[in-house]
Amino acid sequence: MVATERQARYGDSIGASDRSFESSEVLLPSARYIAMPDASPQPPTIVAWGMINALGNSSDSIWERLLGGPTGLVQPAVELPFQTTAGACATELPPLPKAQQVHDSRCARLLAAAYPSVASTAAAFVRRYGAESLGIVVGTSTGGMLEAESALAMHARDQAFPPHFDLHRTHAFGALVEVLRGLSGARGPGWIVSSACASSAKALASAQRILNLGIARAVLVAGVDSLCQTTLRGFQSLSLLSPTPCRPFAADRDGTSIGEGAAIAFLQSAAEGPAILAGVGESSDAHHMSQPEPLGRGAQAAMRAALERAHLSPREIDYINAHGTATVANDSSEAAAISAVFGPLVPISSTKGATGHLLGAAGLTEALICLEAIIRGVVLPNRATPTDASFGLALPTVAMRRQIRRAMSNSFAFGGSNASVVLEATR
Repeated sequence: MVATERQARYGDSIGASDRSFESSEVLLPSARYIAMPDASPQPPTIVAWGMINALGNSSDSIWERLLGGPTGLVQPAVELPFQTTAGACATELPPLPKAQQVHDSRCARLLAAAYPSVASTAAAFVRRYGAESLGIVVGTSTGGMLEAESALAMHARDQAFPPHFDLHRTHAFGALVEVLRGLSGARGPGWIVSSACASSAKALASAQRILNLGIARAVLVAGVDSLCQTTLRGFQSLSLLSPTPCRPFAADRDGTSIGEGAAIAFLQSAAEGPAILAGVGESSDAHHMSQPEPLGRGAQAAMRAALERAHLSPREIDYINAHGTATVANDSSEAAAISAVFGPLVPISSTKGATGHLLGAAGLTEALICLEAIIRGVVLPNRATPTDASFGLALPTVAMRRQIRRAMSNSFAFGGSNASVVLEATR
């Protein structure tokens, strides 16, 4: 979207490079930040990004397998009293740099493994604008849960915790912000968003607000979660896991598959890049702790809010990456919501049949998959065949070449915490 189009859509003042106002203090829980000059509600550009999950450790390798390569869902290595599949990354992840090892966890290592994709962009930005100009928002639902489980198991056996274990530096969510600060040198505002499956989609919304308020010039947004016993057993206790690789939107779907991974993106206003974060819509329907509202009314509200913030009509969306967990209730609820907002024509797919459900990392990962779809001009397939015809939606089972100018990614979490993200090509 060129500058004149942006101004027409968002107002004459949007995108004006000489816009300035008096600095105002913005107080955050841990520090005081001064609003930066040139702040405006111009949609931020996604300048750099990267992903790691069961399909690979780069956007290119992940994309190739999304097109129809082997699924990343296999029998998990952890010992479980039930049958399921999961999307696990390479077991051996590189250790953290020495300065960050005090925060060591599998989540921290996944985040560090994704960071090189944005490292040069972040370093150049910090050199030009200063460390205080770069913020950080991370979405997660597990943090160092895996390490806490191992430490508690050792304590139960030996009446002692591992000598290296520090609950506040390993398990606590804030450790992930500290790891990114150490890797990037960022000293701007930083916090964690933890709202289950919508965590990193909502992290994008937080990043956009940081930029709109002018308390940072750019934001590193990340989403990360690792496999752990608590997650796997918790989902099984709710009868939500499939014993086989999950099949989103399939007529015979019988549950989800959990995955792990990390995604990271560098967002900056008025910057060069392939797409903008056109809008994020959020809602909280609080229908039930773990069941979606049957008609998807909270999901509808999030999608409509995202469209409104992006100044778009439903017919202008070219592709939807659905939340699509492959549970009976979720897919039915989301299908009803999408049908109510968009009708039957927009192509829809869920990539969880290949990656598994990445929980706190799902929202950003799937938004970045939408970004790749925009760049490559391809609608991704649903792996399930046949899909549920009763939904009356466009659910392709093969990849399709198509110009994609605007795409939406949905993340609908436990407790009715919903987020929809709209990305738009810049040219």
